[in-house]
Amino acid sequence: MDMNKFSAGFQNFGKNIGYVLSLHCHMLGQTMSTLHPKTSLLTWLPCFTVLPSLLLLPARRSLSVSSSARKLKSPLSDTRLRPSSQYTNEAYDYPANLRESVNDLGRSITEKVQLLSSASSPAEAGAALTAPPQAKPQPKTFAHAVARAALSSSQALHQGGASGPKEDPLATALEKYAIAAEKVGEARLAQDAQIQSRFLAGWSTTLNTNLMFATRARKGVENARLALDAAKGKTGGNVPQSETARAEIEKKEDEFVAQTEEAEGVMKNVLDTPEPLRNLSELIAAQLEYHKRAYEILTELAPVVDGLQEEQEAGYRAARGNA
Repeated sequence: MDMNKFSAGFQNFGKNIGYVLSLHCHMLGQTMSTLHPKTSLLTWLPCFTVLPSLLLLPARRSLSVSSSARKLKSPLSDTRLRPSSQYTNEAYDYPANLRESVNDLGRSITEKVQLLSSASSPAEAGAALTAPPQAKPQPKTFAHAVARAALSSSQALHQGGASGPKEDPLATALEKYAIAAEKVGEARLAQDAQIQSRFLAGWSTTLNTNLMFATRARKGVENARLALDAAKGKTGGNVPQSETARAEIEKKEDEFVAQTEEAEGVMKNVLDTPEPLRNLSELIAAQLEYHKRAYEILTELAPVVDGLQEEQEAGYRAARGNA
């Protein structure tokens, strides 16, 4: 046996197996990155090239920003509606609205109250409650559903004549509550419209542009690192002997450095941009305005209902005393 040929063949085998193992190492790293995106760039098996520490922290933080943004606002086409995207679904607080009929959703509470006030018979009152819509159907929010139920109950008490010829205080209170509940529902719809235009739109831009650029930059670093390690793997991890091998490694190193610097800049921009905080501020402002408006409506209603309750209780006690 020619020992020189055997020795050369063995050396070539060593170089080739080193190159194959290097590629296998990185292919495994990419597979783990695909299965577990949060480990991308952070938990690759160490081969030849170590990522700079200046890139690791921004990479971790940009991944955290991306995860937080997606949790707070899922894509609007996602059927598994996550919290904030539900503001695009009018009936998110009352899914049981599907049981309501077209007549229930016909006219607004204010319109029905006006029709009921001019009704001169039970038949006309019933027709007022089921009058066909003049415009688009009523919203399907929980507050609007409560308003419809309260007005229907009020009319039932009026038609039942529970208080004889006198005005029934409970019927009156329910009618006023129905009007207030409708106003609360309208305030909620105004909140949802503001959230869609001022929060969801901006949040989508953050997700679809800034974070997309950061993801693309991370992938660029991953590809550059893989190419550099593949070039180093051809030498088995040793100092390259040929000028061609050295030139190839230097070229891949320059590309890796350039990709790393670009990724650092992109991720810094993602982390420093004030847009997410501005979007969150808009979300809070819309919610605050809604709850403030609901508070004002109910604050105005409460003393009216309290007065009706006290008046009825006084009459009730007087009647019991006379008996």
